[in-house]
Amino acid sequence: MVRAGNKTTATGVAPADFIATVEPPRRRDEGAALLDWFGQVTGLPARMWGPSIIGYGRYRYRYESGREGEFFLTGFSPRKAALTVYVLPGYRDLGQHLARLGKHKTGKSCLYFAKLADVDLDVLREIVDSGLAYMRANYETWDE
Repeated sequence: MVRAGNKTTATGVAPADFIATVEPPRRRDEGAALLDWFGQVTGLPARMWGPSIIGYGRYRYRYESGREGEFFLTGFSPRKAALTVYVLPGYRDLGQHLARLGKHKTGKSCLYFAKLADVDLDVLREIVDSGLAYMRANYETWDE
């Protein structure tokens, strides 16, 4: 049986080159700010995953079905509709942090912001740090 691979994989595109193409200009500026911020917070190099996600670090997952693959530990995408921040594995026990974060919406493992200025970056750092600690304690991870 052929197993489908992960649709979102690491690419060779430079994250700064991708950021330079983001529209509108405000979103491009926010993307550049997050590129620097995530680098400082994680201490990891940025890498493009698919056409529009900038990820940091990697982890290996394996489902009970036997499907396995690699994905980034944390990252973001400066999408036109919203800035999207990926916090893996999600928001277990982070309700108090989310209450202090500022204006946002949540998805399964995503935070959505209309504007970076709406977010308390110190609280976002606590959330990202918590996600990284959880992933490193529970998965095979590596920095790259």
